[in-house]
Amino acid sequence: MDVKPPLVDGFGRAAKKVRISVTDRCNFRCNFCMPITPVWLPHRELLTFEEITRLVRILASMGVDKVRLTGGEPLVRKDIEKLVSQIASVKGVKSLAMTTNGYLLSDMAEKLKQAGLQSVTISLHSLKPERFEQIVGRGDVFSKVLDGLRKALEVGLTPVKINCVVTRGCNDDEILDFIELSRQSGVVVRFIEYMPFDGQKLWDTKLVVSGREIIERIEKHYRLVHLPREEGSTARVYRFADGSAGEVNVITSITEPFCGDCDRIRIKADGKIVPCLFSTDEYDVKELIRGGASDEELELFIRAVFARKSPGVEQLLRRHQLAPHIRPMHTIGG
Repeated sequence: MDVKPPLVDGFGRAAKKVRISVTDRCNFRCNFCMPITPVWLPHRELLTFEEITRLVRILASMGVDKVRLTGGEPLVRKDIEKLVSQIASVKGVKSLAMTTNGYLLSDMAEKLKQAGLQSVTISLHSLKPERFEQIVGRGDVFSKVLDGLRKALEVGLTPVKINCVVTRGCNDDEILDFIELSRQSGVVVRFIEYMPFDGQKLWDTKLVVSGREIIERIEKHYRLVHLPREEGSTARVYRFADGSAGEVNVITSITEPFCGDCDRIRIKADGKIVPCLFSTDEYDVKELIRGGASDEELELFIRAVFARKSPGVEQLLRRHQLAPHIRPMHTIGG
């Protein structure tokens, strides 16, 4: 693989990670993500596995070496393990992970591991079965998600992480329950501030539980050690001072953004490149692919649109221009 200059935006930030949504469809209806009546993309509008792999190869040649597959729910995409295998074989890809709601994971984890998936993050927003099923809009699913979590640990996906979007008045009374789960199982628990990507447009700053408040609540019971932040990381990382297993992350996208060294680029299921999660800017690369563009032409296009990347949510907050709704999360996968 020819090593090319890095993919750099107009603020000098180099892309190292790509998040690829493989479908906008989902078997859950989380109220902070999905509209009440979603309209799905026709299958022909989705990037094919070959098109996705081609884009990963081009991005990897520019130093984008960490790939995360998202949705919607990526495991509802038929034969997803074949895409995992294709991406895992791309030279330059050092990390291949997936974010899933976990419902189909118990049946898929071993197959995904064998195909080359290294890590998995499971969206789990409550440890109370009735509350969880109310949040996700579907009954009789909680135990299946926990089965998926156990299976991921069993087959050796590493690390196994849990994403918990903390919403005031909904699940913020469960923070210590998640901490106990982390300490007992060794999973990484990631508490995420509620962001304006809910399909039902319910987001309000009053519902945001800040990362600082979350850590303060935990430290009333457990002493934490704050680890140095990796460049480009979205998370503030903590370990337990008593040496217990597990890890605590907080993602403070709203109260303490981390846009200054952002190293991510996103590709939607319909082939739109999204340089910044908090911007509405999107650029259609699928049209070029299906129009017969060469790899060199696609590289030039990607470089040109990434150069237009927004400075990020920090500037929007400073200017009081953060929109109360940007797009439904299921269309981009976070």
